[in-house]
Amino acid sequence: MAQLTVTIDDDLLRRARNRAIGNDTSVNALIRDFLETYAASELDDIRAGFLDHVAEHAGASGAGGRPWIRDELHDR
Repeated sequence: MAQLTVTIDDDLLRRARNRAIGNDTSVNALIRDFLETYAASELDDIRAGFLDHVAEHAGASGAGGRPWIRDELHDR
């Protein structure tokens, strides 16, 4: 597992530690959870964009939007 060094204000770290203790966790765990959520949201955005593209072009064979004809699909 990689280690990360972050520079933050001393008062901010103190307040974050106090709040984390109150929630029975650590600042390290909070940052790790945040980064996991942040990284996953990018994948969700990519998936959503792909699904939007598919829905927009469903059944279309190209820019003209003409649907595929069965014989064309099986023409060799």
